Amino acid sequence: MMQSAPLWFRPYTRQLAQLADLLGELEQAGFATQALRGGEAPPGPGLLFVDAETDLPALQQELAELPAATQLIAVSLGPLLSADIWGLLRAGVAEVFNWFEVEKPVQIVSSRLHYWRMLDEQVADLQQRLIGRSACWLNTLRQLVDMAHSNCPVLVLGESGTGKELVAQAMHQLDPRPNKRDCVVVDCTTLIPGLSGSELFGHEKGAFTNAISTRDGALALAHEGTLFLDELGELPLPLQAELLRALQEGTYKRVGSNTWRQARFRLVSATNRNLAEEVRQGTFRQDLYYRISGWTCQLPPLRERKEDIAPLAEHFFRQHHHLTQPIDRQVYDFLLLPDYPGNVRELQQLVSRIANKHLGEGPVTIGDIPRSDWPDFGRLNAAAPGGELETGVTSLLYQGLGLKEIKDQVTEIAKKVAISHENGNLKLAAHRLGCSERTLQMHRAEGEMVR
Repeated sequence: MMQSAPLWFRPYTRQLAQLADLLGELEQAGFATQALRGGEAPPGPGLLFVDAETDLPALQQELAELPAATQLIAVSLGPLLSADIWGLLRAGVAEVFNWFEVEKPVQIVSSRLHYWRMLDEQVADLQQRLIGRSACWLNTLRQLVDMAHSNCPVLVLGESGTGKELVAQAMHQLDPRPNKRDCVVVDCTTLIPGLSGSELFGHEKGAFTNAISTRDGALALAHEGTLFLDELGELPLPLQAELLRALQEGTYKRVGSNTWRQARFRLVSATNRNLAEEVRQGTFRQDLYYRISGWTCQLPPLRERKEDIAPLAEHFFRQHHHLTQPIDRQVYDFLLLPDYPGNVRELQQLVSRIANKHLGEGPVTIGDIPRSDWPDFGRLNAAAPGGELETGVTSLLYQGLGLKEIKDQVTEIAKKVAISHENGNLKLAAHRLGCSERTLQMHRAEGEMVR
């Protein structure tokens, strides 16, 4: 079966005869192999051919220069030390195997590439709903796809407002079970002591006051579907024990009933608490913790993915408020200032206030920012002399650098930050810095020469 795109490779071995044989096997299987020269950007997934003589520390340094999303298989032409294998994995390689010690190595390559194509397609689809393009967010989405295709219970961790419920819903949608039913959401912060058992397990008519009819609980409703327990850390200890039994045995009893009933579902839990610490403090059952955390997903806070603020804000302006007017760059610059302790939810509320204040058909400008949201310029100016820049300059002075060297370093950092902020657009970066585009072209060329 012919592959749809060339499979690039880069050799880090001198065993050229064996390498030629391996490439011949891949080409016979339908792969159009293509050597990647130094300095070329990888066009997609690829192979690294290594052996015991490969300078692995130098290779790991090269891998650090590749885009974070690059998917790599390291194929060894001989035995590698365990420490070297772990080093390659830490450097970003997804798979390491010895070509001559496994059965059907071509199938290993083919199946991995096929899975990566499927993963990339699903990640691209997820990005329509879970907005973001930062490396840490893309890694989170890939992990989400991996988890969705397993049958393990999943524990989603993250601060308030990071999108835990959206992730749970996406995981249910990606779940490949052919006849899966609904995703049932239980907000554990709303469970009332004494009635919480009924919410989860249901009750029989007359089981307690006002139980005027039989009622199914969340476990029954989630049968053959997904049960999402939001803010599970709020669950009282007595109910934790009942939930644990239902998860272990797959059976439960309605309140007021002696009949055991079956429930099969995919369990996804979420919390903004540190459950491992609560286990140590005795406020969360250890056995339940291990039962729910078959796979753990940590959602990054917005302050760690600031490059996602602009696309998120764009999405909220366009999709939630139906604004078709252009958004001035100063507005996006302003949105980068806060730390957003409330994360994406706080950003969404801020965008809503700006959108609601905007009037007319003109662009959304910095004048549309409500006065109550203006930065505290006095605090910002007061903090500047004692901030990170002063700390950095102090460190450079202690290292013996003079004024010219410090100025050169700060200038280079400013160029790098501006280019990154403008996603590589030198014209926009030059406009932001108030310099010529030629200056930034020289900066980029010098960086490539260093690499």
